Amino acid sequence: MKYYLIAGEASGDLHGANLMKALKQLDPQAEFRFFGGDLMQAQGGTLVKHYADMAYMGFIEVVVNLPVILKNLSFCKQDVAAWQPDVLVLIDFPGFNLRVAEFAKKSGLLVCYYISPKVWAWNQKRVLKIKKSVDHLFCILPFEVDFYKTWGMDVDYVGNPLLDAVAAFKPDADFRSNNSLNDKKIIALLPGSRKQEISKLLPDMLGVVERFPDHQFVIAGAPSFNIEYYQQFLGDKDIQVLFNSTYDILKNADAAVVASGTATLETALFHVPEVVVYKGSPASIFIARLVIRIRFISLVNLIIDKLVVKELIQQDCTPQTIGDEADKLVNDKDYRAAMLADFDELDNRMGEPGASAHTAELIVKYTSK
Repeated sequence: MKYYLIAGEASGDLHGANLMKALKQLDPQAEFRFFGGDLMQAQGGTLVKHYADMAYMGFIEVVVNLPVILKNLSFCKQDVAAWQPDVLVLIDFPGFNLRVAEFAKKSGLLVCYYISPKVWAWNQKRVLKIKKSVDHLFCILPFEVDFYKTWGMDVDYVGNPLLDAVAAFKPDADFRSNNSLNDKKIIALLPGSRKQEISKLLPDMLGVVERFPDHQFVIAGAPSFNIEYYQQFLGDKDIQVLFNSTYDILKNADAAVVASGTATLETALFHVPEVVVYKGSPASIFIARLVIRIRFISLVNLIIDKLVVKELIQQDCTPQTIGDEADKLVNDKDYRAAMLADFDELDNRMGEPGASAHTAELIVKYTSK
């Protein structure tokens, strides 16, 4: 069968790649065409557009880049229509993907949506658009099932795909020596995968380095950038930037400073004490605070439904506040132990791996009807 997948961010690329791998096991004749990234490309098929050319964060940033977004959207619709897949698989990225879903549904294509849009956080009326445009919705957070039921929707809960990625990870036994790292404990810096995130957050992250002479810092570089991009922020700081090594970094980390997003959950699954940081444009933050209906921005806190990891947002995100929290993470034994105990509870709530395989089975089942 022919599968057209659309992922617009680094996390979507990861989940899309795992889903493609599972689909190939069930359907050896599978053909793939997709918007995604390097991980999806490694699974085969045709990469139409890389997510690095599509991802914008914040309300104002989206408005400023609207002409480019609309151009990408038009191109995507044309490409889907020309290829005529057996099924369109949309992965998160709702601002873009819900518009593609509406077009595809009107065109008579089967539409599957993997990783439900976070409509429970804001603009819940978007559920009506999902109900109208999506044939099958696959959720990765348990509480989403009950949420959609209140809107008269039956959805499939498939578990969380990050568990698949973590379970499949094979640590590099010589990680430190292979990357010229010494024996000092590691504080991991995960500044995100978008240029806007990195440019806003990495300077503040790097501002804490001098406070921790007994630790070494390692930056998880986004695969869509090169070392020269990061060098502009590093200056004369002797800090390693490692690409395609995030899980190895976390496996060896003592603590982490993490940009809000999927990486906050990944870090917790590796049981690395963390502080979550976020910065957007002032206008975007103002609008977000008016419309967002949730207490937390971190997936860890949302799933546990309490403040497990500290969230430093906007003006609260400074080298001083990051450094103060990082100091607690590495030096306050009670604080650290409490967070790690909450991570144990997170493991219980997340369940077992298998989301990618389960989703693939459902997609093949629904497509074969």
